[in-house]
Amino acid sequence: MEEVIVIVGPTCSGKTKLCLLLSERLNIEIISADSRQIFKLLDIGTAKPTLADLKKIKHYFVDELNPDEDFNASIFAEKSEIIIQEIINKNKNPIVVGGSGLYVKALIDGISESTDSNEEIRISLLTLRQKFGNDYLYNELKKVDEVSASKMLPQNWKRVMRAMEVFQLTGKPIWEHHEKEIKQSKFNFKQFGLLWNREVLYKNIEIRVDEMIDLGLIDEVTSVLDFGYSKSLNALNTVGYKEIIQYLEEEITLDRAIELIKRNTRRYAKRQMTWFNADKRIDWYNIKSENDLVNLADKIAKEINERKN
Repeated sequence: MEEVIVIVGPTCSGKTKLCLLLSERLNIEIISADSRQIFKLLDIGTAKPTLADLKKIKHYFVDELNPDEDFNASIFAEKSEIIIQEIINKNKNPIVVGGSGLYVKALIDGISESTDSNEEIRISLLTLRQKFGNDYLYNELKKVDEVSASKMLPQNWKRVMRAMEVFQLTGKPIWEHHEKEIKQSKFNFKQFGLLWNREVLYKNIEIRVDEMIDLGLIDEVTSVLDFGYSKSLNALNTVGYKEIIQYLEEEITLDRAIELIKRNTRRYAKRQMTWFNADKRIDWYNIKSENDLVNLADKIAKEINERKN
């Protein structure tokens, strides 16, 4: 069974940098497990790889869809399996990298979609979301299925709503249905996690947010809206975009928008770590500097080369 390297970690943890280091040591192609980088026009706010990096290394699921096109974890998993095999057939090394835990889980373990749907329940849940927001729906899920909620994020509202629907339909949490249908993967996934001291990670987040503003995040959001895309799109219901939209609509000041982006990004990083910490298959590596990323790149490259030789 072919081994596939997966690199995970919270936002601003150095995943992109590690991939660049790996490209200097191995012949790789990258599968981006990021739920937002796949959308065109959303460049600065999603911290996409630079054009130079994209030319240097083949990336999949980056800059492929318009912001109003559908994409989800199930589609990602299905297409990724095909792409991984194609990369292997070219005698290259597939590297899956990203912070969208649901996408990584879907690829490795699969997602159950077999439980029946109920339109009445779904409409009721949609009404609650429209009235009270994503966080309200998420907190309602936590009351009845804390296990599933710990593996989701409020902005993954479709998954949150699905979990609520399954519970109301069956009286059982969705994870019990999932456990019965864990797929047998074609590949052996080896997961590496990037672990930072929280204070240092939060400082990295603040620096990145300031850089995004300097690079033109406000103009980017303005441009997306000027193209005619609705502010209610799921692709724009993302940290960085939703706060700038609030600023552009004069609901908050720019300083407040930046403050909220930093706060919400910290919260997002914390939720990412909660998700990833639930997966005991991840090998975590303490990262304190770029030199630690270099050492990890050497370790991964050595493992791959030894396996092939």
